[in-house]
Amino acid sequence: MSYTIDRTLTGVTMQEAEARTRAALAAHGLGVLTEIDVAATMHKKLGREMMPYRILGACQPQFAWEALSHDQKIGSMLPCNVILRAVEGGVEVSAVDPIASLQAVENPGLAGVAEQVRLLLGQVIADL
Repeated sequence: MSYTIDRTLTGVTMQEAEARTRAALAAHGLGVLTEIDVAATMHKKLGREMMPYRILGACQPQFAWEALSHDQKIGSMLPCNVILRAVEGGVEVSAVDPIASLQAVENPGLAGVAEQVRLLLGQVIADL
């Protein structure tokens, strides 16, 4: 089982891919809580160069509330990360598959939330 939902956007810059991703997330009620420019961090902290790579921490508050109502420790797995990474000819956008990431959590109450979030993130990726 793959642990991400992926799509490659060809012929676009990182900035264009990020704008499209943010718009698709917003259109589906997801906000971006955190942002990490991994390439800039690796350069600053390690002096290493890498292709552009960003992590957007997305959240839909209702799903977060529902998940937390089933398991208070599930916050360690929130928000839902969406990565953008430069690849040959474009940018790959990958969202975490919440069903795959929650396999280690033995709480059946989370299964419904994970399925709903998986469908939502799948729609976001498809809309890119």
